[in-house]
Amino acid sequence: MGKPTGFMEYERQAQRERDPLDRTKDWNEYTEKMSEEEIQQQGARCMDCGVPTCHTGIELEGVTTGCPVYHLIPEWNDLVYQGQWKEALKREHEMNNFPEFTGVACPAPCEGACVLGINEPPVAIRTVERAIIEKGFEEGWVVPEPPEKRTGKKVAVIGSGPAGLAAAAQLNKAGHLVTVFERSDRVGGLLTYGIPEMKLPYEMVMRRVNILEQEGITFVTNTEVGKNYSVGKLKTEFDATILCGGATVHRDVQVEGRELTGVHYAMDFLHANTKSLLDSNLKDGMFLPAKGKDVIVIGGGDTGTDCLATAVRHDCKSLTQFDIYDKKGAIRDERGNPWPQYPVVHRIEYGQKEAASKFGEDPRAYAVQTTKFVGDDNGQVKEVHTINVKLRIDEEGNRIREEIPGTEKVWPADLVLLAIGFSGPEQGLLQQLNVETNENSTVKAEYGKYATNVESIFTAGDMRRGQSLIVWAINEGREVARECDRYLMGATVLP
Repeated sequence: MGKPTGFMEYERQAQRERDPLDRTKDWNEYTEKMSEEEIQQQGARCMDCGVPTCHTGIELEGVTTGCPVYHLIPEWNDLVYQGQWKEALKREHEMNNFPEFTGVACPAPCEGACVLGINEPPVAIRTVERAIIEKGFEEGWVVPEPPEKRTGKKVAVIGSGPAGLAAAAQLNKAGHLVTVFERSDRVGGLLTYGIPEMKLPYEMVMRRVNILEQEGITFVTNTEVGKNYSVGKLKTEFDATILCGGATVHRDVQVEGRELTGVHYAMDFLHANTKSLLDSNLKDGMFLPAKGKDVIVIGGGDTGTDCLATAVRHDCKSLTQFDIYDKKGAIRDERGNPWPQYPVVHRIEYGQKEAASKFGEDPRAYAVQTTKFVGDDNGQVKEVHTINVKLRIDEEGNRIREEIPGTEKVWPADLVLLAIGFSGPEQGLLQQLNVETNENSTVKAEYGKYATNVESIFTAGDMRRGQSLIVWAINEGREVARECDRYLMGATVLP
């Protein structure tokens, strides 16, 4: 290591952010660029820890720890400290096709597994990761690298989210002719329409897509295979197909009043807002407005946070986020959540900071369960009724939430956003293809193999594993490309 004592000399500095109140007045990225010196100091904090655990992703107690794409983290941290940025970029791209996406949208399980994090703030890995790729683009080092030879084999990739893009990129490197089908009007899947502009700008997605196009990948938008592009045509025109359609079936709440106007899925809110923003800077009015409304967001995850940030920019009247879980502690529970598990601790994310800057307090209400929605005479939601709950583990290990009498509460609400995740992939195309699914509706295919029960059809990402992290999607996209290449050629040149 170039700086063996760096972790003792420098404090952790994660990605710097713009002022929370100021940034809610626009849709620009909420983070700020850090200086090269600051980034090099963060790279210097990476310890010569002998057996690094940051770079190998596994699941412990059902939660990811370490990096699923096996990023060469200690290597590029040291290279950044040494000022060898171009070499660091090569190391970064060696295991991850899209470090700009993970550098923004990944929850950084690598940092949870950082050895330094045992008793100090961990290395700001995600911050360094993002800085490397941004410098690569600024310096013109990230350029199209089309394959020297083509195999003549044609592969269809259905879905242009991170799994589909990673699969397409890798198969193209192997020389295959790849066509990516996307049913939306823009490429990117949830990268484009599921993550708001101030967090992951569409310009960032298209910057990479443009390179992939120049490398020879064909993107076909506004095309849904199985509807306006037949399954028969798919089988006739392509030698193999990879299903990367994601897990897009919403989880719902089954309570009285669910049918009321003003109760929406969070993803519908985010999708419409981003489309209108990109189409017309919101001038077309084709979105769900939060201006002047009492907004309730049900769900404490990243999507819920994105809804907070969007509603604040709409200038909502009030904003509350329900979290079914109790408020976490400031530090990890060493007995129930030991290192290197991902630390389950209280976090204040960008959307919560922005809501607090506007309304004076953190918008979250904890251990809250919705009991019903109440509407006015026109069928418009006006109230959300809740009760507090406590978690109990029964003798068989089942998690049971018990209502706490006397904690009932009524919240004013004009707009309710359901941000409680997804239950699995849509079934229409899978049924047309006669692809087998598991009991939880995901596509049946072995991890590491990715082959479905149907000859020449593979699957990867959330469609196979269920709702998961962007970094797992990239991992599976890369790996399914390898297995598809093996199927097409009898052997594979892909990692």
